[in-house]
Amino acid sequence: MSDEPTSSPVIRHMRVEDAPAVRPMLCQLSGVEMTDDEIVGRLAWVEQSPVDWWYVAEVDGVVCGVMGFRLREMLVRVGCHGEISMLVTDASARRHGVGRALVAYAEDLAREHGCVGTWLVSGFGRKDEAHRFYEALGYATTGYRFVKLFDEG
Repeated sequence: MSDEPTSSPVIRHMRVEDAPAVRPMLCQLSGVEMTDDEIVGRLAWVEQSPVDWWYVAEVDGVVCGVMGFRLREMLVRVGCHGEISMLVTDASARRHGVGRALVAYAEDLAREHGCVGTWLVSGFGRKDEAHRFYEALGYATTGYRFVKLFDEG
């Protein structure tokens, strides 16, 4: 994308044929290489889930952002949150409103599902750019996520 203003992002459900465009963005997000077939497999899993969806953002017909959305039931209160389970825009599309449009879309989905709010997890390595972006949209740091990985051998 150029520095010139572009048309507004169009957000739609992700399709199998979006895998080649989404793959480099997922690699930018996770640092892990995935094949198109692996992405298609994950999309098939998402499509079977009653509480998960993947969306893409297109600008001028080019896929430049991807977002996962999940409904998360609260266990200690009645209600649910909308979780932005992944969010990434292509490096060339950043600061063009794509991420902001995807977050707004997720918030609208959460409202449509009767959620009390939205939340997301973002890694420590992203605080210079991504964390400032989320804070500018009204998100606050409320805790830490603790992870324990098991040996694969």
